[in-house]
Amino acid sequence: MSEQSYHQFCPVAMASELLCTRWTMLVLRELICGPARFNELRRGVPRMSPALLSQRLKELEEAQLVVRRQAAGDPAVQEYCLTQAGLELRGIVEGLGKWGQRWVPSALSLQKLDVQLLMWDMRRNLRTEPMPQMRKVIQFRYRDGPHGRRVWWLIVTPGDGADLCSVDPGFDVDLFVNTDVRTMTAIWMGLDTVTAALADERLLLTGEERLAATMQHWLGLSPFASETRMVC
Repeated sequence: MSEQSYHQFCPVAMASELLCTRWTMLVLRELICGPARFNELRRGVPRMSPALLSQRLKELEEAQLVVRRQAAGDPAVQEYCLTQAGLELRGIVEGLGKWGQRWVPSALSLQKLDVQLLMWDMRRNLRTEPMPQMRKVIQFRYRDGPHGRRVWWLIVTPGDGADLCSVDPGFDVDLFVNTDVRTMTAIWMGLDTVTAALADERLLLTGEERLAATMQHWLGLSPFASETRMVC
């Protein structure tokens, strides 16, 4: 599977040959969140080429970490899901994320901004319980975002959960969020707060007061945001 072998029988070396090729751990990170279609995986690793994603998925299938199956409700579409062996990697992937949150300097993390990944992660971890009685639409406008990626819409629909659009869905907006990518990333990672960003006007909220007042809650934050950061 790997391009190069360590030529060691050690289980660490053998596992590394399977898991430490470029992008592999990030693909596993996405699949740990649940079965996903190819285009859904692409949204979680937006800088990974489709050809390389296909290659990595094939390698993971050959290693019996991933299987393909018919998508629920749509037999014509296939989705990828982890096998038992793949599911046992959850602790490793989560442990790696916790270590990174605790020990990688926040300044270094915030140099690697990716608004598309940020919005996809936010959609996935949005707290939608209790579900609203009617559709809620939240528009995020990033004043320093890349061209074509400055405006995003999170849509929460009763019975359907949360959806993410990068093209205007045509619905009335309940809350407008205006900020910069670094500030929103820092909030998402637990390095900043909505309250602090509002206080110094790095974050502006306009619209439904209840949505604005509860933003810190419904954002959900990164699964690693609660980890205590350490200083070397």
